[in-house]
Amino acid sequence: MSNYTFLKNNALSFLKNAKHLYEQGEYNLAAFNIEQAMQLMLKYILAVKLGDFPRTHSLRRLFRETRDICPELWGFYLKHANTVGNIEGAYIASRYYPIYYEEVEVRHMLEICGEFIEIVEKCLS
Repeated sequence: MSNYTFLKNNALSFLKNAKHLYEQGEYNLAAFNIEQAMQLMLKYILAVKLGDFPRTHSLRRLFRETRDICPELWGFYLKHANTVGNIEGAYIASRYYPIYYEEVEVRHMLEICGEFIEIVEKCLS
């Protein structure tokens, strides 16, 4: 078991919480939890593959860091850059600004996050 397993476990807990919040109609907090899940999974794969991870909250930067260790993840980012940008924005916006995510936006974020988790798992196997 890796010293960094807590990152993966926390990421999966954030994703589970995001799904619950989505079902309750709490779309802003669901989006925030999706961002946390993706951020921690990116840090997890970087920690496992490289032994450390950047101390940043930027999903874009974390994806760039995976470019050489998991080309599939980089391809995922390029395909979904707009949605990843929206998810990244949830980190600040849902906590500090009067932004409201629509149900359809968060549903799409959840779908993207599920695909993202699958790619991370493939890169780790």
